[in-house]
Amino acid sequence: MALHWKPVQPPRPVTLRGPSVSLEPLDADRHSSAIWNGVRAHDEVWTWLADGPYASESALHAALAEKQASQNALFLAILPTPYGQLPDSPNVSCPHPAAGYASYMRIEPAHGVVEVGNILLSPILQRTTAATEAMYLMARHVFDDLGYRRYEWKCNAENEPSRRAALRLGFSFEGIFRQHMVIKDRNRDTAWFAMLDCEWPERKRAFEAWLDPENFDERGVQKNSLRASLG
Repeated sequence: MALHWKPVQPPRPVTLRGPSVSLEPLDADRHSSAIWNGVRAHDEVWTWLADGPYASESALHAALAEKQASQNALFLAILPTPYGQLPDSPNVSCPHPAAGYASYMRIEPAHGVVEVGNILLSPILQRTTAATEAMYLMARHVFDDLGYRRYEWKCNAENEPSRRAALRLGFSFEGIFRQHMVIKDRNRDTAWFAMLDCEWPERKRAFEAWLDPENFDERGVQKNSLRASLG
């Protein structure tokens, strides 16, 4: 059956905002100091990434400058904001400094396929509402604003936290590509996950139900898990 498909546009530099987080185009001059302060002495955050760890802020700045200039991926800095306050509100304080980044990568506009990857979360972002909302905002932009058909998540097959995160975020496991890459002079078998445009409306409802302030108690603890919202 003919799809009558028309290629979509590649992701462009964009600012995405939600109650607990903002994402903005990665800028080495603006963001490297805050990211360095968030990850120094936490070399474990680089374990599954293709680069890092870095021995100095200047080395990290140079790496972020390369990411900023990349023609193959679009990197967004992740800036948590005070919970429950909208960045557009005239009375809101500014977002907190950048605490990580993520990218749109392996972008194929002709086929409507894009991957979210190169995700760095400093300890202050890990296991937070802001981190989950950042992933929601990126997915929503891909499907609702840009019209992509397929949104991918890939990771080292040995990276169990990333595999659990993919499933929690509504991606479906599709298999293992054996000896797919060599990263830091080690073999990487790659676990593939994806979310499709036909699945997004249900995933979107689950995200929004989970992010609803009513889903959190006065201490900020979730009442229902995102996996439960996905059904």
